[in-house]
Amino acid sequence: MDPKYTLKLSTSSGREILVSWFGVVPYEVSHQLMMDFAAQRDADAMDELWLLEHPRVYTQGTACELATFVPSDIRVVKTDRGGQITYHGPGQVVMYPLLHLKNHNIGVKSLVSNLEQTAIDYLKSVNIESVRKQDAPGVYVDGAKIAALGLRIKRGNSYHGLSLNVDMDLSPFTNIDPCGYQGLEVTQLADLGVMKETEEVGKKLAQIFVSSI
Repeated sequence: MDPKYTLKLSTSSGREILVSWFGVVPYEVSHQLMMDFAAQRDADAMDELWLLEHPRVYTQGTACELATFVPSDIRVVKTDRGGQITYHGPGQVVMYPLLHLKNHNIGVKSLVSNLEQTAIDYLKSVNIESVRKQDAPGVYVDGAKIAALGLRIKRGNSYHGLSLNVDMDLSPFTNIDPCGYQGLEVTQLADLGVMKETEEVGKKLAQIFVSSI
């Protein structure tokens, strides 16, 4: 998995994070590499932030129930992140923070909050008001979900992360209860009048996120 570009960004404490944009990467490839990174790294290794898109795929979290899943030609992959089922596809930017949490004096709840706030702050920068829901992780615009998140922590290292719908085919979401919530609507930047490239959105998300930790 070779990056299209990399850059280094500094956190508020001055710690550098390596940010990489990979373009479109099969889900299983990035998942295996994330697991390897988390299992093999040590605390002194530089933290990384991966930005990418996935080909069409449904991913099942560890709490997933498929009672309302409608079979389709889209692959279904079991994964080790928390949460239920979601959909990834071209036109959706995905941000994976590969962090050693102690490096930043944060816990899992703080990381979840930072990821949600990153999406909220980005959306505000393009004049979209959004909110989080206490009982339903993610970010919402007028009740419709625009950003989803799921994490896994291994040996104090985080992987998986945040996805934000930019300009994609949303119809595959109708085959599932997104993140386990029946009838939950989804939305995206394009439908809200904001036309952006996923790479541009990803870079801005990375800048906001890194500055928040």
